[in-house]
Amino acid sequence: MAALTQDRQTPRRISVDFEFPVAAATKIYGGSIVCINTSGLATKGATSTTLKAVGVADASADNSAGAASAIRVKVRRGCFKLANSGSTDQITLADIGADAYIVDDQTVAKTSGSSTRSVAGVIRDVESDGVWIEFK
Repeated sequence: MAALTQDRQTPRRISVDFEFPVAAATKIYGGSIVCINTSGLATKGATSTTLKAVGVADASADNSAGAASAIRVKVRRGCFKLANSGSTDQITLADIGADAYIVDDQTVAKTSGSSTRSVAGVIRDVESDGVWIEFK
């Protein structure tokens, strides 16, 4: 396809909802980072190199006593404020536009923690009480 020569109506999705089957023995809290594991099932954000962040849980999903895929979790994509890591891994305004890395189900960090963390998304803003992350 050739480059544009006039304005175009580009379709977009803003804060779109998705649903994913939840991994066995897993509880995902509302408002937490949701990831897809290597089996293609939703799990909570954690320090791991095998997770793919997909968004934030719209509500809790308790599959603690269930088998894999017994329930689904509703996930919202978009830009969300999460907790900032501390010390030398704290995200600052200078990091805007870079990737943030998953520490746990509510916290992101500046680095991969010596290649132990998966990417959460792109850093869009930093405030005193958290970091705005856009999920890819």
